[in-house]
Amino acid sequence: MTQSLSRHPSLPGSTLLPGLALCLTVTGGAFVLQRIEEAVFGRAWLEALVLAILIGTAVRTAWTPDKRWFPGISFSAKFLLELAVVLLGASVSAATILAAGPGLLIGIAGVVCVAIASSYLIGRMLRLPKRMALLVACGNSICGNSAIAAVAPVIGADGDDVAASIGFTAVLGVVVVLSLPLLAFGLHLSGHQFGALAGLTVYAVPQVIAAAAPGGATAVQMGTLVKLVRVLMLGPVCLILSLIASKLREETDELPPHVTTGERPAAGRPALHHLVPWFIVGFLALVGLRSFGLIPHAALAPANEAATLLTVVSMAALGLGVDVRTVAHAGGRVTAAVVLSLLVLGAISLGLIHLLGLA
Repeated sequence: MTQSLSRHPSLPGSTLLPGLALCLTVTGGAFVLQRIEEAVFGRAWLEALVLAILIGTAVRTAWTPDKRWFPGISFSAKFLLELAVVLLGASVSAATILAAGPGLLIGIAGVVCVAIASSYLIGRMLRLPKRMALLVACGNSICGNSAIAAVAPVIGADGDDVAASIGFTAVLGVVVVLSLPLLAFGLHLSGHQFGALAGLTVYAVPQVIAAAAPGGATAVQMGTLVKLVRVLMLGPVCLILSLIASKLREETDELPPHVTTGERPAAGRPALHHLVPWFIVGFLALVGLRSFGLIPHAALAPANEAATLLTVVSMAALGLGVDVRTVAHAGGRVTAAVVLSLLVLGAISLGLIHLLGLA
């Protein structure tokens, strides 16, 4: 029945069902495992987003789906992910950002820019392909998995690039959360300093809260604020990358053996909707609406929860499209690039903290 529906282009919804249902099943498994972690260990060491990639990759390794599954998986990996990025805009308010003061705001933007440039150079020195180097750079410098997922469609990265980048940054993100309190204690950082360091270096907002919690309420508040400003850089960075994407696509990376140049986005002058992708416009629009109080307060939590769910579904789809041999082949270089980039980001962040004289 499903196979016959997939042959009819007039029934796009039916064509999407098999792959979408598979992605939702993997997503459900990821959330169940996260709950088990929380029950056994008191916290989730691996979040559902990471677990979805791991489960999806495991399924893809054990079983190769035929073509009737591809439309739903592709839809989940691309459109649902872009929709999640749009919804993230509802969590950012200009008023909250401006309250931090111009010095800190400019400093955070500077850290992100320098970190992206240095991380990209590190990746290229380690002979990572340009797209992979950019994904690692943006993931480390902005907001980890969400940044990687948002930048991927802008630069035309494939599923293997995305999954490899997210996999390694996710693992090292957990290491940062666990080790940051020890570093802050050793450096005798105050609550404000510790919070700023957490906000500048840790990937996800929940992870920032977890990392800053040992420093008290002041550290958590500062860390959350700095992290929100850092997340806001995602829009401008994606916009800039979209403007140079055509040049990037004209340059040929060393492709994995199973990927042909035909699978990369076509080179040439991009259309306007490629220069400014719709989800970036949507993201900035929701930031504006939130800033002017046009989004009901009651809708903020559901929007955030929806963005989280859609992102996890998208990560499940990315996992289902991954050839684990490609990830393993790129592992050593990607790990080295992420570790070195994190060290550089930490050093730059500590420099900004001391430059601003945070007490």
